[in-house]
Amino acid sequence: MNPDLQGKAALVTGAARRVGAEIARRLHAAGADVVIHYRGSGADAAKLEEELSALRPRSAHRVKADLLAPIAPRALVEAALAQFGRLDILVNNASAFYPTPVGGIEATHWEELIGSNLRAPLFLAQEAAPHLAKQAGCIVNIVDIHAERPLKGYTVYSVAKAGLAGLTRSLALELAPSVRVNAVAPGAIAWPEDGQFEPAERARIVATTPLARVGEPEAIARAVHFLATAPFVTGQVLAVDGGRSVFL
Repeated sequence: MNPDLQGKAALVTGAARRVGAEIARRLHAAGADVVIHYRGSGADAAKLEEELSALRPRSAHRVKADLLAPIAPRALVEAALAQFGRLDILVNNASAFYPTPVGGIEATHWEELIGSNLRAPLFLAQEAAPHLAKQAGCIVNIVDIHAERPLKGYTVYSVAKAGLAGLTRSLALELAPSVRVNAVAPGAIAWPEDGQFEPAERARIVATTPLARVGEPEAIARAVHFLATAPFVTGQVLAVDGGRSVFL
């Protein structure tokens, strides 16, 4: 792979597993040093740190933080600076995802889903912005195709991701010209591990995806890498969904 991120440092939230881990691997393979944020997946984070450090010594560092805690954004940015001395890329990937049908929504659902999907990215971006500006850096937010058209039964999640798409565009204006801000909107990328979607629903999703399959985490990682290295792209939300948003 072309080492187009050589000498740069990236902070990826929710990076211990699944899509986040693949993003961390991709940026690392392109030459970046990587801060692996995690909350509960400590063993997975340690394994990923070991994997990446074996490829390039002292190039990966794991940091535990609860993104719902007000101190988390500053702590994460300070950890990245302490470890690598700079910050070039912030990837807001961490996300809570579960159904909240109207009639059963509780305040705790709102606080967690808005907190992880919208509030944390905002305050991480704000904390990181001065340091990203020094490096002409960038922010990549992981949104969702349902930011545009809500997912039935997932009201609060859909609202949170719609807010994150709006935040992406707003930050692109606020932080220009020093920092670029974009987002990736995944479609069906690896099914949730908790069985939220029944087999019939999974079949329906695949049937309404023009490429007729579920995507792999690598597809999102490739898109993040592209946006991290595209010098004249900002304020954009890139759908990576096998064409499914055409049907929504």
